[in-house]
Amino acid sequence: MISCEGERCRVQGPITMGNVTAVLAESSKLFTSPAVVVDLAGVTDVDSAAVSLLLEWRREAAKANRRIDYTNVPANLKSLAELYGVSHFIGA
Repeated sequence: MISCEGERCRVQGPITMGNVTAVLAESSKLFTSPAVVVDLAGVTDVDSAAVSLLLEWRREAAKANRRIDYTNVPANLKSLAELYGVSHFIGA
C-alpha cells in the first residue's frame, strides 16, 4: 500500500475506516526521513478516516521534528478536507 524511495512515498489503494489502522502502522515504519513527501495519486477510495490519517501524519511529523507534505491529493479527499474545515492542514 505504501512504497518509499528516499523521501518520496506513494500511497496506493483505498484509505477508509476498514484499513486506516493498517495504513498508519505501515507508515510509522516508513516515514522516518527528516522530510517526507506523500504522493496520494494512487489513492482510490476515501472516507473521513483518510482526512484523520493525514492530520495524524502531520501531528506525528511535528512531534518528531520532521516535515511532511502531500502531493496529488485526490479531488474526493480535498472535498472532505474542505467540508471539515481542515484543507489548510493538508495543503488541499
